[in-house]
Parts: sequence; C-alpha cells; structure tokens
Amino acid sequence: MHTVYGRNAILKAEEALGDNPETSFLRVAREITISHHEKWDGSGYPYGLKGPDIPISGRLMAITDVYDALVSKRVYKNSMSHEEAVQIITEGDGRTMPNHFDPAVLGAFIELNSQFRVIAEKYRDEV
Repeated sequence: MHTVYGRNAILKAEEALGDNPETSFLRVAREITISHHEKWDGSGYPYGLKGPDIPISGRLMAITDVYDALVSKRVYKNSMSHEEAVQIITEGDGRTMPNHFDPAVLGAFIELNSQFRVIAEKYRDEV
C-alpha cells in the first residue's frame, strides 16, 4: 500500500499548497510514487498497468528502485555487488525478471549500468 499512501500524501501536499494536480510541480513525484511497482508485463501493483500505460517516470524509477534495493544493505539482507544486481536485472532471479521492465529502459540500463555503480557508491549509506 506504500504506493497509494505516498501518492495520497503528495495529493494532500498539493491541496495544501493550492496546486492544480495537473500542473503541480509535484505531479512527476506523484506519478513515480504510484507507478514505480507497476511492471511492463502487467504483473505489478497497485493497478496492474501494462506496457506504455505505465508513466515513463514510473518505468524509469522501477529499474532504479530494484537496483538500489539490490545494492543497498537492509536490516533483513546484505548488499549485493553491482555485478550481481546487473545480472539479476538483466537475467532475472525468479522475483525480478527482465520482462518486468520497459525494454527501452532495460536497454538503457544495460548500456549505462556503470553510471549506476558510480552514483550508488557516491551516495551509499554509511552503516
């Protein structure tokens, strides 16, 4: 439900600011929040959107979110290496599959994945 709760929080912020949701500077943040767990093949949530019905902002954040989750340490798991994360995103591991991502976004990730490593290392949480 975090996608819905997040979107609703942004809507409330827009309302408090008197912003029109269609032109608000928070519109893209709202799109990302609600759609970053939608999957290209339609198996995502909260709406089961498929393919180009998913906002481009959500398609971009989907792959970024998975990469970050894989390379970041959590209380319930250790971090993975960049290489392991790239392998899971491009080949799948049963939970994450390449067909979950927009093929064009996945292609860009494959081409630019070394930049993901640089960014992840620069902003890594100190634990």
